Amino acid sequence: MVSKSKTSRKRGGRLAVKQPATFKLSKYLKFKRGCNFPCAEIVTDAIQNFIMMKKNVNRRNFIHTASLAAAGFYVMPFFASCKSDTSTRHPETGNKMNKDFIADLDIQLTASPSQTNIFPDKSTNTYSYKASIIKGSEDNLQNIEGSYLGPVIRVKKGDKVRVRYENQIPAESIVHWHGLHVSHENDGHPEHVISEGETYYYEFEVMNRAGTYWFHPHPHKHTGEQVYKGLAGLFIVSDKEEGKLNLPQGEYDIPVVIQDRTFNDNKQLQYLGDGEMDRMQGFLGEQILINGKIDNTLDLGANGKYRLRLLNGSNSRAYKLAWDHGEAITVFGVDGGLLDAPKNLPYLILGPAQRVDVWLDLSAQAENSNFKLVHLPMPLDNIMGGGMMNGGMMGNSSSDHLPYDTQFDILEIKVVASAENDAQLPGELSSLDPLAATDAINKSNPRTFTFAMGGMMKWTINGRIYNGTEVAEEETVKLDTTEIWRIKNGNQFSSDSDDDSGMMGGGMHGNGGMMGGEGGMGNMMQMPHPVHIHQLQFNILNRKTEEVDQKLWELTKDGFINEGWQDSVYLLPGMQMDLIMRFEDFKGLFLYHCHNLEHEDMGMMRNFKIV
Repeated sequence: MVSKSKTSRKRGGRLAVKQPATFKLSKYLKFKRGCNFPCAEIVTDAIQNFIMMKKNVNRRNFIHTASLAAAGFYVMPFFASCKSDTSTRHPETGNKMNKDFIADLDIQLTASPSQTNIFPDKSTNTYSYKASIIKGSEDNLQNIEGSYLGPVIRVKKGDKVRVRYENQIPAESIVHWHGLHVSHENDGHPEHVISEGETYYYEFEVMNRAGTYWFHPHPHKHTGEQVYKGLAGLFIVSDKEEGKLNLPQGEYDIPVVIQDRTFNDNKQLQYLGDGEMDRMQGFLGEQILINGKIDNTLDLGANGKYRLRLLNGSNSRAYKLAWDHGEAITVFGVDGGLLDAPKNLPYLILGPAQRVDVWLDLSAQAENSNFKLVHLPMPLDNIMGGGMMNGGMMGNSSSDHLPYDTQFDILEIKVVASAENDAQLPGELSSLDPLAATDAINKSNPRTFTFAMGGMMKWTINGRIYNGTEVAEEETVKLDTTEIWRIKNGNQFSSDSDDDSGMMGGGMHGNGGMMGGEGGMGNMMQMPHPVHIHQLQFNILNRKTEEVDQKLWELTKDGFINEGWQDSVYLLPGMQMDLIMRFEDFKGLFLYHCHNLEHEDMGMMRNFKIV
């Protein structure tokens, strides 16, 4: 709560105003029963600052000082989401094995502190997933040598899988099986977090079609840090449909996990080095790692045909990927598996958490030649770092991270001695049966979810932040129904206020004011949002771009894939998308959220409930 000191001092990075010793804010405020303590603390500080500023400064200085307190001023929307947190631990869920569940594959998976030789001359402190087979084949696990990342788990559709997850890191954690169609108890909801030394039992049948999925932690407020330190791994599914195709297998089927990281002078991982700037923007690193290693080179055989399974495992960074020799990048799979036909793109936009299968044919490449997968420039730096964030109240955005608007290397391919194989990429890959808009029960009235900056400088969805198991009315759906969800990258702050003369109008939120208009904080907070919906795959119906910065759109429009089954999409500022999905097999709570992990940890995450 607020300090009772008479003297000003720094507290938590904020300026604490002078307070009379006799002033007690609790006398004037009563918080709803069950409101989280952090919520009460933030709101208390905000109102305290507002009251004292009005008492101690004149009007001209007040407007200036208010900019320093903007992060804690806009109170009312936050109160609306500050309902009783009904989140409770479920001690009976996942704490013991089901003796009636006969597993085809039984895995011991442990998260623990580790030291990894990312650099040859110095070990780096990391977190790592380690796995071993209790029942099943050793072929079900593929360890990446020299990497802090977890193993690649390979399964078949229809396999019954048990994972005995043991948490040995000094923090609460849980595992989310990203993209898998599983029950609430097996999805890795934050309410199921376990403490250090505890074990959680996952038991599920693999119901997904062949595709590249992955797993990572999902504790609220700490997902970004735990993934950043190394807790992530691939979960690859095969099926009979894909097995009929002559696609690359074995050594020709290569995982490529792309992450950006920053290391200090002591070769240790550095997270959120720019403090609040990194939280608001999302962490951006200064070095690219491939499969958890700084060596971003692949030695591949001439005449070989390869399947590159690309995962953007970065906390917040998106990539504009292209081959530096100018050839098209051929994509034949997305989040939820094979496309109906390959797509040739001049470049590929790959947002956080998205996966693609890329075809690579080295038949035309000579031995001892090399080429690169690179990131091409796109103008996101100015959009994400302008206004008051750029050298203003949120700190200086000119850190040493890799800038979006320059080209940099992702992966180098070195062509070595011939390793010819007979794999082929057919023109027809899969018989997709996408959902039809006419089948949606809300085809004329889609549910709308706006991802935007809300009150209290919080990243919100429809003005709300994550609050345990809380579910709003528009977040409840019915089992065995098909719906359209309209997701928008908008701006909660607007210039639509009826009062355009004061702080909440033209002074603060109005056109040209602090929260709206050209150059204001509202404009400043227009950022991309990668959106992920748990437990299901969806089809994209449309992508509206009228409100997207046209320079940005022109430089990215040819890199988006709208076909196939997906579970994650990348929304540029101002973009709107209609997604169609079907709710089936499982009732319960599931999450939808921004997969910028810093935004997610700040509350840009909500539940939807299937009833």
